Amino acid sequence: MHQRPRPVPPQTGLGRALLGVATALRLTPNALTLLGFAGICGVAALIVTHNWFAAGLGFVAFGLADSLDGTLARAQGRSTAFGAFLDSTLDRVAEGVILGALGVTLARDGSGAAVGACFLALTASFIVSYSRARSEGLGIDSNKGGLMGRPERLVLTGAGIFMGGLGHVLEVVIYVLAALSTMTAIQRIWHVRIVLGDAPPR
Repeated sequence: MHQRPRPVPPQTGLGRALLGVATALRLTPNALTLLGFAGICGVAALIVTHNWFAAGLGFVAFGLADSLDGTLARAQGRSTAFGAFLDSTLDRVAEGVILGALGVTLARDGSGAAVGACFLALTASFIVSYSRARSEGLGIDSNKGGLMGRPERLVLTGAGIFMGGLGHVLEVVIYVLAALSTMTAIQRIWHVRIVLGDAPPR
């Protein structure tokens, strides 16, 4: 018989505070995941309307909420395979929503090259995520190499949002994000190529 995972008390003050708030609001881990995603969609709207400081604060706040859903799941003993799947899936969609909003904003401002960089960064981020998932299915840890894993992309994107109103700073951030994300995708693909060699398909 499948047994429900036992609750694991949070090890940090932040985790304990989250558990208290979530319990008071009767939030489940999946509800927190959905709340974080809805908040990110709101951040995208703030980006499109050039409310950069509010967008930056929202990006940090809702990004933090999303990163803590796993803590809440363990604390409540509600860790499930579907919860992990939902979280990972919405993480990818949220990244697309934010970069899409940045692309729309830059397009309206007449920065065509930066718009192209947004789409390149988005494509590279998807390749990084997919290559990791596919390689893990082959029994390979490809979470190695490159400077732009998801945490690093979030930090750089958040910095760009906060500084969105400072001249061409956002454009520079997008160029850096696109370049490093592309390099990371190539490095991880190459890592898998080296590990697999000429092994037959699985």
